[in-house]
Amino acid sequence: MEGDTDEIPQGMGTYGSRSAAVGGSALATSSQKVVEKAKKIAAHQLEASEEDVEFDNGDFSVAGAPERSMHIQDVAAQSYLAHDMPDGIEPGLEETSFYDPDNFVFPFGTHIAVVEVDPDSGEIEFENYVAVDDVGPQINPKIVEGQVHGGVAQGIGQALYEGAEYDDNAQLVTGSMQDYTVPKAEHIPTMETDSTVTPSPHNPLGVKGVGEAGTIAAPQAVVNAVTDALQPFGIDHIDMPLTSETVWQAVNDGAAADEGGAGGEAVADGGEQSESSGGED
Repeated sequence: MEGDTDEIPQGMGTYGSRSAAVGGSALATSSQKVVEKAKKIAAHQLEASEEDVEFDNGDFSVAGAPERSMHIQDVAAQSYLAHDMPDGIEPGLEETSFYDPDNFVFPFGTHIAVVEVDPDSGEIEFENYVAVDDVGPQINPKIVEGQVHGGVAQGIGQALYEGAEYDDNAQLVTGSMQDYTVPKAEHIPTMETDSTVTPSPHNPLGVKGVGEAGTIAAPQAVVNAVTDALQPFGIDHIDMPLTSETVWQAVNDGAAADEGGAGGEAVADGGEQSESSGGED
């Protein structure tokens, strides 16, 4: 099922990871209305009391007599036969719901980056990356995992590669994909992902947005890991993006400031975690 703004023009968009929390809640509310109406129709067709009809996995059945059942597809077809409907029930099985959340939802997570930095070249390599996020109940865990992977990739791009550069005439020189560096698949580490589940009280599904989870946590986890690795050189801050040239320059500046150079191994290791939360509609 996909949203189509030609069919449903009223809406505010999918920004802020609001699709599941807002659109999903509207869908859940409409679905519940459909089930409630379908239960009345099924009870009429099964010659049973509505209170005795149960709905499970697409089937309506009479409690204690599971052989007396109707699939929701059959109920839907029956709902358009106006001559055989329960009293007071209009034909058709369509419902519309508008959902306006009473508050924001807040996903939480902890991301840990472990990196190896070569101070002689400024090159950064990932040793490991672990992401644990709480986005509430997951409708489709595979999609959630993909969102985390994609978000982390974008966060790594922000931390290490992406920047708006201008020349001496204030002209943007990174205005196209030929000049603006983004990470390739080979630059993204293998990730370990996991989750905890704390339902949100602000929507019927208990879900929270996941779109920003990776992008919020990854930059600071990566940058902190790099600066942690470079502590022997007296470095505790580097402005993003941490390109190899920027890191190399920071190491050399730190060594020069240490009266002849700070001692350190040829390769510096660092691991840092970033605990983050994101507010999303």
